[in-house]
Amino acid sequence: MPEVGVHSEAGRLRRVLVCRPSLAHLRLTPDTCADLLFDEVIWVEKAQRDHADFVAKMESRGIEVLDLLDLLTDILDQPVARAWVLDRKVTDDRVGAAFTDDLRSWLDSLPAAELTEYLVGGVSYRDVPDDLSSPLLQVARDLDQMGFFIPPLPNTLFMRDNTSWIYGGVTLNPMYWPVRQQETLLTTAVYRFHPAFVDQDLTYWFGDPDGRNLFRGLATLEGGDVMPVGNGVVLIGMGERTSQQAITQVAHTLFDAGAAAQVIVAALPKLRAAMHLDTVFTFCSEDVVTAFAPITDRIVPITLRPDPNAPSGLDVHRADTSFVETVGKALGTKLRTVATDGDPFGVQREQWDDGANLLALEPGVVMGYDRNTATNKALANAGIEVITISAGELGRGRGGGRCMTCPVLRDPLY
Repeated sequence: MPEVGVHSEAGRLRRVLVCRPSLAHLRLTPDTCADLLFDEVIWVEKAQRDHADFVAKMESRGIEVLDLLDLLTDILDQPVARAWVLDRKVTDDRVGAAFTDDLRSWLDSLPAAELTEYLVGGVSYRDVPDDLSSPLLQVARDLDQMGFFIPPLPNTLFMRDNTSWIYGGVTLNPMYWPVRQQETLLTTAVYRFHPAFVDQDLTYWFGDPDGRNLFRGLATLEGGDVMPVGNGVVLIGMGERTSQQAITQVAHTLFDAGAAAQVIVAALPKLRAAMHLDTVFTFCSEDVVTAFAPITDRIVPITLRPDPNAPSGLDVHRADTSFVETVGKALGTKLRTVATDGDPFGVQREQWDDGANLLALEPGVVMGYDRNTATNKALANAGIEVITISAGELGRGRGGGRCMTCPVLRDPLY
């Protein structure tokens, strides 16, 4: 039986990938957090405790939770996997020809757990040993006391984005912001070498399994925009971080393989508050969704279907119904919407705090942040069980329960 494959948004979740807060988050400072896409610095120890609680609550429901840091440590004990990663991380283009050989040698000497810590947490000029032979090391330190050979990747906390499981295959996502693009390399390495994935005969819908072509020009894709909802339908948000150049390529690959019958593109406004589709719309059960109406009411739904007679190979059609109605029609069900709740001020606050970014564990059971009290009450009134987690620190990078998880195995719902 396959141990990978995501066939819905709210069917029973069986296996999921996360990444706990780590060294990368200790690298956040008031001067660097904005460039690293965090709104402010976080209390790392508290975030780690809250993330552990998040994981424990999933495990209590029988879900197998895999952590990227543990999986990386496992594969970096394999000489072939270690060489594969370092060949792509430590290059003249990335760290400078004066440092490549010595930095590679030092990193290669580290135990797997420590190497993992640096690959995710970053290698600063001050991390490397003083006896690194390059005379430029001290110059680099003097010029930039907080400089990095390998930048930190704090957004690995939001594991949803760098890869996306769509039915029986996966996309390896070329991400929009350069500070996130190297996340995809590390997850690709796990899929390529870890025993949990290596025997699964993976199908790749998009991206480079060799891990060398992480930048695809304007073709950017992030998992917060990708929803394999079932019935041969895939929703993909097109906004700040996911482009039509990527969406149409993914659609072609899915259609050519017979893996999907329809892609519904959700044309979003390019706003940080709506950076991904899942910041304004998520599934709670087979017929209940949550939505932030000020954005979802403005979504323009565009359907893509295969058309061998069209020059592009695609039939592109702007739907004449609302986004939610279009999705419900494609699924053959009438969707009930629970709106992000509160007064006009509270609605904005709860959406900003990921009130619409829910992780479904099974039909009718979701995880969300505790601070979104009005939305959580509205969900409960609609018959949805909400398991709450602390938002105080984990939410500072703008991501909720769905953002922090990459489902690897989820049951169909329709």
